[in-house]
Amino acid sequence: MPSLPYMLKHRGFPSRLPGTDFQFTIRRAAPVATKIEKRERHPDRKKILNEADKNFLACLWKAFGSEPFERGNLDAGRLGTLFMREVKPVDTDFDPQDYEAMLYIDEHVARANFPESLEEDNYK
Repeated sequence: MPSLPYMLKHRGFPSRLPGTDFQFTIRRAAPVATKIEKRERHPDRKKILNEADKNFLACLWKAFGSEPFERGNLDAGRLGTLFMREVKPVDTDFDPQDYEAMLYIDEHVARANFPESLEEDNYK
């Protein structure tokens, strides 16, 4: 049986939005990482989806701040709602199906779209 690829587990990172099934991390690596794709955020989205995005970004900011970070076990779907807006690839040769891909928070965009997520007292 072939071994699964390496996947960094971000210890201490919340696994989901409290009280919901909106997951922030995955438990196990798959043979190929789920592709991170930019997901549209429509204006008529449910409030809870915006809450999940806001809290996920707050957790990312608390864990990594303005430093680049490895994708690791972060959920591709949740990253996709922030991808190419608040969260961007570090390199031009970014592989959206690589657990070791490097990302960073574009602080200016994040502060414009989710200012409360980057405040110290708003982490859940």
